[in-house]
Amino acid sequence: MGGGVIDAVLALDGGNSKTDVLLVTTDGTVLSQVRGPGASAQRVGVAASAATLDALVKQAVRQFDPAARAPYVRHTAAYLAGVDFGREQEALTQALGELGWSEGITVDNDTFALLRAGTPHGHGVAVVCGAGINCVGVAPDGRTLRFPAIGRLSGDWGGGLFLGDETLWRAVRAEDGRGPDTALRPLVTAHFGVSSVAELVERFHFGDVCRTRLQELNPLLLETAGHGDTVARKVVDRLADEVVLLVSAALRRLDLLDVPVDLVLGGGVLAGGDPYLLDRIHTGCARTAPKATPRVVDVPPAVGAALLGLDELGASAVAEHRLRDSYRTGTCEPC
Repeated sequence: MGGGVIDAVLALDGGNSKTDVLLVTTDGTVLSQVRGPGASAQRVGVAASAATLDALVKQAVRQFDPAARAPYVRHTAAYLAGVDFGREQEALTQALGELGWSEGITVDNDTFALLRAGTPHGHGVAVVCGAGINCVGVAPDGRTLRFPAIGRLSGDWGGGLFLGDETLWRAVRAEDGRGPDTALRPLVTAHFGVSSVAELVERFHFGDVCRTRLQELNPLLLETAGHGDTVARKVVDRLADEVVLLVSAALRRLDLLDVPVDLVLGGGVLAGGDPYLLDRIHTGCARTAPKATPRVVDVPPAVGAALLGLDELGASAVAEHRLRDSYRTGTCEPC
């Protein structure tokens, strides 16, 4: 590869907490893969985001060829958290394009990569619930739909940090008498190794415990809801309702409510496969969008980014099958 551009794509799946980079040939062979920190431009700025992504790309390329020089490949498919508005997409396209990784580049929201990872058709609706919550849709005729997904300001309800905050809120009120008791209370204190929820609140307040650790409570919330705890179930039921609302709104706006369509679910909260949560989502979708087929993604979103890049280069269906199978069979380690 040190001698010139190879027939391959660089695929970037950049979330809030981690970034995955794949180097994939147009026949679907994975040459290298790396994982690094999240680099959302909304959080760290465009320059810092580009610098982090550049370091990861160079690491991935040099795993395959230590003597590689840019441009490395024919196309870069960068699907990143925090690309919610046109100006963000334009700024990152320019910044990453100037790094010279490839002959062509596409930059868009990471939820589109999730959708492509979850369906061979390239169209449908995807909902991600990881650190945040988001939804995108692509119609068979190419029309797209997205939600801004920048928190409460854009009407969002859900996401890992949000759910962790809701869990702590209910544990606090159970302890001090402002709310009903719940099994969440002792689970929260045990998880953080404190004697009371009040002590944990104080530690969060003074920065002794990072607020992002609230996401660690999500598995406890889901497990407690599955065991029938009323307080926990109210939160999980609301999350399921929100997923169904996103799906139905997206399908309605794309005129797809009455046609068969794939519904891809991903992100840490949904991809975990919690039976109680997924059953609520399936039930809600069956009522509001009966022709939609919900499915939890079974390959990493970085694979979806790679597939979108291969689509740009006109790669064959054989390449898609080879790439998917390499992750499903364990030939490649999951990102």
